[in-house]
Amino acid sequence: MKRLKNVVGLLALVLPLLACDLAGEHGHGHGGHEDHAESGHDEVPRGPHGGRLLVDGDFSVELAIFETGVPPEFRVWVARNGEPIAPQEVGLSITLTRLGGVRDEIAFRPQDDFLRGDTVIYEPHSFVVTVEAQHGNTMHRWEYDNFEGRTQIGREVAEAFGLETAVAGPATIRETVTVYGRVEPDAEKVRRVKARFAGTVEAVSVSVGDRVRKGQTLATVESNESLTRYTLTAPIDGVITERNAHPGEQTGDRPLFSLMDTGTVWAEFAVFPRDLPRVRQGAPVLISAVDSIPSLAGSISYLGAIARSDQSVVARVVLDNPEGALRPGMFLTGSIQVAEHAVPLAVKRSGLQGFRDFTVVYARIGDQYEVRMLELGRQDDEWIEVLGGLEPGTRYVTTNSYLVKADIEKSGASHDH
Repeated sequence: MKRLKNVVGLLALVLPLLACDLAGEHGHGHGGHEDHAESGHDEVPRGPHGGRLLVDGDFSVELAIFETGVPPEFRVWVARNGEPIAPQEVGLSITLTRLGGVRDEIAFRPQDDFLRGDTVIYEPHSFVVTVEAQHGNTMHRWEYDNFEGRTQIGREVAEAFGLETAVAGPATIRETVTVYGRVEPDAEKVRRVKARFAGTVEAVSVSVGDRVRKGQTLATVESNESLTRYTLTAPIDGVITERNAHPGEQTGDRPLFSLMDTGTVWAEFAVFPRDLPRVRQGAPVLISAVDSIPSLAGSISYLGAIARSDQSVVARVVLDNPEGALRPGMFLTGSIQVAEHAVPLAVKRSGLQGFRDFTVVYARIGDQYEVRMLELGRQDDEWIEVLGGLEPGTRYVTTNSYLVKADIEKSGASHDH
């Protein structure tokens, strides 16, 4: 309840700032490819081919981003007084200015009844578009915003919402296999206590589960031969795991007590044939038990040479257990590192979001945030390799990126050509 009150309090503090920030700082709003009524823009005029229509007097240019069967490219039709003009008669160029000042210069060549751009329009299709068209001795020029997946969030609001960023660059991808097992006693630290001389058990001082110190009395026995009493003591510090002694019983030759030193325990995992060729002795292992115990790191100290009845092989990790938190019988999950790959470009998985049909991160340039559609490669629990869609050195959101996504999506913008 206290945590809920803190969250409500934070929202009460931040939402007015966010509302002010969005109303006053979002220069061009959010959205899909071209125009969004929800952002306050007028309906964009369309030409007969469905593209944006730009008009200067009796001269008009229709632009469309065409991507049916080809990578996205500009196709342009020109007309005067509504009558098509042969594309060979028009000189056309388009400049796309992206967030951060990157400029894409696009030239055109005639094809059929249109002009075809010579450059692939890579994602995101978010830029300021400058169009220059020359017909005869007259130059026509237009400029308009075509933003998608972009928003502006001031520093104060970003800090209040806990938006954290990092710079995209090299990382190490650690390939792992998941295995399951449980805590076992360290067989080298188990002791069994027998009577030194056969006799009658007179008293027992401990029970199963008791923690004892080395030299502590476990039981008192009267010898059958000498009728003298002697004590059985703990040979090590540890926990009583078995007790086979009760007052009045004969000691016989059986172990009366078993003790286990729990200062170290074994984590034993089952490795099945599909993973066994990749697992090596000495491989790092990250181990998790119950929620109350932090994850533990170790390495495989022993890899069984004989398969068990279920065809698995034992992989053993020796773990320090000074507080006794790991108890024999507890179930464990292990993540064994089987390979390591240095990659030139990766991002943190915590920053990933979905946008349209893409996996994206949100690049930050100043107080502007914009999607970057990613082509992804290998991954582990922390990092994911980037094969395309992001420039090295880009600062991107790693924490609470869903808040940037929500701010962009609240406009309901679409991917529109």
